[in-house]
Amino acid sequence: MDKIEKFLQRLSKKERERVKEIFRLILKNKIAGLDIKKLKDRNDLFRVRSGNLRIIFRRDTKNKIFILTISCRNEKTYKI
Repeated sequence: MDKIEKFLQRLSKKERERVKEIFRLILKNKIAGLDIKKLKDRNDLFRVRSGNLRIIFRRDTKNKIFILTISCRNEKTYKI
């Protein structure tokens, strides 16, 4: 079991559903209502903020999405 799966298991059902909905929206490229920001000095890394949760993902040149990490906001969140 990887780090993301372990983190998702620790979330409440409501938070898990919110994360799943964010994944669906990102995959469908319907990001208008999401709080997404491009990370500094990188053209391919983005973060989605939902309350205290942060989802960091990468979009490659073929628009493939790779979820890199999901975590609660802290001082180590953006150190990938």
